[in-house]
Amino acid sequence: MPKRKAAIAVGGVAALGAAALLLPNANASQDKDQASSAAGTAKTLKAKDASDLSAQVRKILGDAFAGSYYDNAKQQLVVNVVSGDDNVVVQAKKAGAVVREVANSTAELKAAARTLKAKATIPGTSWAVDPRTDKVLVTADRTVTGAQWNRLRSTVRGLGSGMATVKRSSGTFKTLLSGGDAIFSQVQGGNVRCSLGFNVTASDGSPAFLTAGHCGVAAKDWSDSQTGQPLATVDQATFPGAGDFSLVKYNDPATQAPSEVNTGNGQTVQINQAADATVGESVFRMGSTTGLHDGQVTGLDATVNFQSETDPNGVDTVTGLIQTDVCAEAGDSGGSLFTQDGSAVGLTSGGSGDCTNGGETFFQPVTAALQATGATLGNAGNAGNGAGDQAGAGAGDQSGAGAGDQSGAGDQSGAGGQAGAGDQSGAGAGDQAGAGDQSGAGAGDQSGAGDQAGAGDVSGDGSGAGDQAGAGDASGAGHAAGGGAGTAGHGATSLTGTR
Repeated sequence: MPKRKAAIAVGGVAALGAAALLLPNANASQDKDQASSAAGTAKTLKAKDASDLSAQVRKILGDAFAGSYYDNAKQQLVVNVVSGDDNVVVQAKKAGAVVREVANSTAELKAAARTLKAKATIPGTSWAVDPRTDKVLVTADRTVTGAQWNRLRSTVRGLGSGMATVKRSSGTFKTLLSGGDAIFSQVQGGNVRCSLGFNVTASDGSPAFLTAGHCGVAAKDWSDSQTGQPLATVDQATFPGAGDFSLVKYNDPATQAPSEVNTGNGQTVQINQAADATVGESVFRMGSTTGLHDGQVTGLDATVNFQSETDPNGVDTVTGLIQTDVCAEAGDSGGSLFTQDGSAVGLTSGGSGDCTNGGETFFQPVTAALQATGATLGNAGNAGNGAGDQAGAGAGDQSGAGAGDQSGAGDQSGAGGQAGAGDQSGAGAGDQAGAGDQSGAGAGDQSGAGDQAGAGDVSGDGSGAGDQAGAGDASGAGHAAGGGAGTAGHGATSLTGTR
């Protein structure tokens, strides 16, 4: 029987900064957690273990728990606490967390997010709880102007002092689907290009992979070349709604789908497990347009309001996403977000910036995608590798319930009853060559001129000219002109091998 070996080969040339951080230690073992024997002394731990400790401490603290984040420099978990029983605070410290007192409770932050959903679901906005500031961080892209900007500021002010901050993004929130190379689908009007995320095994045992939901909504059949025959077919796709993920099954059941990320230059990172993201942890993103880049997780359970591609007056709301400061560009959609030790964390959804000027990028949590699709990481030969852990990892944390510091469980009801779902419609973003306009000819300037303030209400309309419509022609030679620098699409494909 013919076989095709499918590797996650995305991006070609890796960003040197990220590669220098990642590759020398890609398969290196980590030091074991170190904890002082003294009662109440904070543990030194890896980011992937911080989520487990946070869940443990959340149970101890109960209603006094107000979120947590990972202090990357000190390698410690910091837990926010509102007034509560001194005894449980002592227990939290003994468990190994750094405990700090804050003003806003989880319930208050969730209520604020619900108010934002009800009054400020505006295309080009997003919000997520930032446990480091104990506030809801609201972001508005450069398209939010005039009456919409005033409405957003008024809503934030109505939440009360110290509850939320607003900042400007000079780019435009958009899904990052593009025309070009990597994984392709031919649709009416041209080609769709995305990036493969992680190889998995579907619940029926067949080989498959995860990518972005807006890619799966845009096209059903996918290939490893622009004009090649389809090699995989979309089985499930969620976008918009409670996430942005697709399960795509390989057409050949004998396909070998290794659980690894190809980071370029012959280097790979073995993916061993799925893990929940933790605010403050360092992560790496691989995508077919821009290659390897790194950054930090800045928020969890984020709600993003994309301009609808199908309705000029509509909004595509996606909930439950991971917010980061990692850059991404058109064509990187669906690409893998992972950690140095080989944990699969996210799938690239969309964002406001590029890899010249930076910006926010949002990711679908892998744990939630695995749980929703019933898939497990790896190929059939490795299906027993922690299937229970991977399919359900963080089920309580990553679904609508929110992982303690993840506001939005309560504020994200709806969308067909899916956990954490908001009101969500359409596919893609209004100013980007995506689901609705997939000719592969995307062009345009990203000249963004908005203010960018880190805190407080921001004055000015932040308006800017042009849009970032994605990657260029079907050969992947696109550009993002916002910083005056071009970013070429790389010729490596996402599905490689021989029959």
